[in-house]
Amino acid sequence: MDWGTELWDQYDIIEKHTQSGLELVEKYAKFVKERTEIEQNYAKQLRNLSKKYNQKRSNKDEPECRLSSHQSFLDILNEMNDYAGQRELIAENLIVNICIDLTKYLQEIKQERKTYLMEAKKAQQSLESTYKQLDNSKKRFEREWREAERAAQHAEKTDQDINATKADVEKAKQQAHMKAHIAEECKNDYAAQLQKYNKEQNQFYFNDMPLIFNKLQDLDERRAQKLAQGYILFSDTEKQVMPIIGKCLEGITKAGSSVDEKNDSRIVIEQNKSGFERPGDLEFEDYSQGINRASSDSSLGTPKGPIDLLGKNRSKNFWLFSRRTKPTVTEDFGHLPPEQRRKRLQQKFEEICKELQKEVDKSEALGKMKDVYEKNPQMGDPASLAPQINQTSQKIEQLRGDMSKYETWLAEAGGRGDTLRYRAQSFNNNGAHDVYSPDGAHSDESTPDPSQAIYAEFDDDFDDEEVTAPIGECIALYNFPGVSEGTIAMQEGEALAVVEEDKGDGWTRVRRNNGDEGYIPTSYVSITLKK
Repeated sequence: MDWGTELWDQYDIIEKHTQSGLELVEKYAKFVKERTEIEQNYAKQLRNLSKKYNQKRSNKDEPECRLSSHQSFLDILNEMNDYAGQRELIAENLIVNICIDLTKYLQEIKQERKTYLMEAKKAQQSLESTYKQLDNSKKRFEREWREAERAAQHAEKTDQDINATKADVEKAKQQAHMKAHIAEECKNDYAAQLQKYNKEQNQFYFNDMPLIFNKLQDLDERRAQKLAQGYILFSDTEKQVMPIIGKCLEGITKAGSSVDEKNDSRIVIEQNKSGFERPGDLEFEDYSQGINRASSDSSLGTPKGPIDLLGKNRSKNFWLFSRRTKPTVTEDFGHLPPEQRRKRLQQKFEEICKELQKEVDKSEALGKMKDVYEKNPQMGDPASLAPQINQTSQKIEQLRGDMSKYETWLAEAGGRGDTLRYRAQSFNNNGAHDVYSPDGAHSDESTPDPSQAIYAEFDDDFDDEEVTAPIGECIALYNFPGVSEGTIAMQEGEALAVVEEDKGDGWTRVRRNNGDEGYIPTSYVSITLKK
């Protein structure tokens, strides 16, 4: 069924219906736009909420950060932030896929509808113009025919009048004949106009208007189909992110399930255990015996209570619910209870050990570089490395002092200071090679050539260590003589296995197929590491 056949006479209804359809598209686009604004505001509020409760300023070293309940809450905040991102994605997709697309489509079909309606009006105006011409010819024919009848009657009356002259009769007959001829022409014109109008009317009602109505029907059906797609997209847009939203919600569930209350209790104990013993009973002080308390060495003058148990913290009151004052932080952490002091000293000691090892590695690298510069002046000036070597040596000495100091405090607190094993070789001010053993003792061994000692150390490392599995390969870009100890010669284009990456000193450790190992300048090769 089509509009051109069934609704051939319902132009106004069709015009109104198609207009209503366009208004519905516009209304739906506005609805989706307001929905996106709600989503955007919702996402913004969720992000602000997550940011508000996710204390960025909190230090990860703070005690509560280690608790599973605290970490789970942070995980929930992160999941909510991701959830907000998915709501923003929904809003963005709704805007792009529905609002913008429908608005553009609406403009297109509005223009198309306007074109069809203009065609209909143009056809209507053409038919009306033809009808007006028909009506004019009809009225003219009617007028001229009446005048012809009156002229014929006048000629007949003149012919019968005995008083009329022959000329009068002849004139009246000519006038009647002329009027009859004009009336006949008007009749023929009227007939032609009628035929033309009937033809155009048939074309109008059976061809032109049905075609336009069918075009409007097709437009309206396409509009409805496009709107239906928009309805489906409204749902599909959210369905597309549902798996990710589901993962966010699963993450929240996982965060809740990961709370380990027993472990949290153990962490609280570990973080806050003071190491103090519970106070003993106070002894009875009998004032009735008149004891000279000033010179007495008995327990009456030295009560065994919480004061004796506090050790070096004698000035502190030992009451569970006393008003706490913020202690003065000291370098040896003496303001902390014994157990907490030991842990902090152990932590600080390990940090110093790691930093010392880093500086030692840096010193060794500078020593290698200086030796290479001395034997290959074209590669650099050895004197340019002196400030860095001196600075590194001073840093090492400072770290050794700090390490010895914290090791002493740690021993007092009952801890161990040999948690890390490291090489601590550096240059002293006289160019001698100082050795620092893992147990904290100094040895003043010196060699005639510090640089030779350094490379001898690397050679010893190669002899003592197990064969290291290659971590990649490299191709030599230039020739390298490798005359310095610890280095290895190579030819341009030679392939070598990489066994140790460049640690920032400009040297890479490589191995040949025959097992020979040594250091080469990193800039002399093209390196490809295994993934």
